[in-house]
Amino acid sequence: MASKKKTPDQLRSARWFAPDDLRSFGHRSRIMQMGYAATEWTGKPLIAIVNTWSDINPCHAHFKHRVEDVKRGVLQAGGLPIELPAISVSESFVKPTTMLYRNMLAMETEELIRSHPVDGVVLMGGCDKSTPGLLMGATSAGLPMIYLPAGPMLRGNWKGKILGSGSDAWKFWDERRAGNISNQEWNDIEAGIARSYGTCMTMGTAATMMAITEAIGMTLPGASSIPAADANHIRMSSECGRRIVDMVWEDLTPTVIQTRKAYENAIAVAMAMGCSTNAIIHLIAMARRAGQDISLDDFETASRKVPVIANIRPSGEAYLMEDFFYAGGLPALMTRIKPHLHLDAVTVSGKTLGENIAHAQVHQDDVIRSVENPIYAEGALAVLKGNLAPDGCVIKPSACEPRFLKHSGPALVFDDYPSMKKAVDDENLDVTADHVLILRNAGPLGGPGMPEWGMLPIPKKLVKQGVRDMVRLSDARMSGTSYGACILHVAPESYIGGPLALVRNGDIISLDVDKRTITLDVPEAELAKRKAAWKQPEVRYERGYGWMFSKHIKQADQGCDFDFLETDFGAPVREPDIF
Repeated sequence: MASKKKTPDQLRSARWFAPDDLRSFGHRSRIMQMGYAATEWTGKPLIAIVNTWSDINPCHAHFKHRVEDVKRGVLQAGGLPIELPAISVSESFVKPTTMLYRNMLAMETEELIRSHPVDGVVLMGGCDKSTPGLLMGATSAGLPMIYLPAGPMLRGNWKGKILGSGSDAWKFWDERRAGNISNQEWNDIEAGIARSYGTCMTMGTAATMMAITEAIGMTLPGASSIPAADANHIRMSSECGRRIVDMVWEDLTPTVIQTRKAYENAIAVAMAMGCSTNAIIHLIAMARRAGQDISLDDFETASRKVPVIANIRPSGEAYLMEDFFYAGGLPALMTRIKPHLHLDAVTVSGKTLGENIAHAQVHQDDVIRSVENPIYAEGALAVLKGNLAPDGCVIKPSACEPRFLKHSGPALVFDDYPSMKKAVDDENLDVTADHVLILRNAGPLGGPGMPEWGMLPIPKKLVKQGVRDMVRLSDARMSGTSYGACILHVAPESYIGGPLALVRNGDIISLDVDKRTITLDVPEAELAKRKAAWKQPEVRYERGYGWMFSKHIKQADQGCDFDFLETDFGAPVREPDIF
């Protein structure tokens, strides 16, 4: 940005510390109680570092150390760093699903920022829901902010083979179920697939959301794909600390950066990367916090125009995020889709996106392909609509067998995960590779929290016959590391009586990805009769956070935010009173 706008007396933190009154005396005496001298805060920006580290989040295990690097940068730039811990939402361990708690993290982040004497924010996240949760909350709070991505872990390894987290777990689990690998081999894979701190190193939800945040302009250039264990990550951490101090003086707030152009950039980048299906839900929620009405239609428009050029599993076959970084990372990828980007969009660097990527280069053409030689000719995601999903559902065609892009088959329906799990392990199950497996009551309300159950296991009977993909349909989500012909996010969900609730075993379901259609081939009169007989499933929660979640969660096509947290709900929140 051109010039510094703020003066020390205009700092937000000055409301707490500058006045000559009894309350400010209390603030000053208490910060001195912690060992700070007046020279350390007077006239200086106070920078909140919202840290989602915990002892049970392997993706963020290095944050205990990286926060010190961020603090170093803040101090070097003349600010005072204040670490504020937030809920960690560890994808691997939190049940029933971290999606249940994404909005809790967003609420906590917003209120941490608003209630404390801070002028700017560094957000530390990376594990799937931490990125959208942090961005949603900080965007609503409205102070200058910058995002520090956790970065992907190093490649996995087993018998000289490169392993990708998630994707290879599903792959080898089917081989074990088929009897093709031993228990010892399975144990060795278990020990070799995740061998450093950091997020999944496939193009799962974590890598997708970190990249999307860079594309929106909320990270420094190249930050999203630096491996967590690389020394470049340490340097990026301290640079975030230095840059946020300047952003405070420049008054470079999310409102300036998070325009509609920024979100259109993010969608284009997501398509080119072979993104996670979860990107749709999170991006819609994030955009609406910024006052931008992004919808499924925006993804569908980009899907028709932007090819998948990142050869990263699961859409690609050979490479992982570490390879992507060495090939030039996200700035390099963006140089190859320039016609689809708004290069004049402002970023946290103070420069435009075009300026940020002006000197980026692709160093490995098979990792980051050209648009003339893509992994998949259209975008990573497709939005299907029809009488089974009036408000839409999502498929990742770049990661499924081509023969399922146009398919009709009989439904095999399950109302809950335990019954589905029991059935698919029954080798006498009456099922063929043409069936459409359906899991319902797994959406935002039904799950609860829309768990990542959408990559339904292939029935063991078919696995032993060599089947490795079939059409699966659910109102659940699936892990971004997953693959296959999985149709997800069916809206409205079955738990509230959406059409998915009316499907019966043997009903024919047809999909045509090219035409973007999904159809339940049952007469309308019969569907009306089934609807009249449908009964609401039991209530999931009668108290606590889950009860609040159930009262206010929106459907998948609307981003699954709480209705009362969206920007257009009520008047803006004022600064807190200080008396």
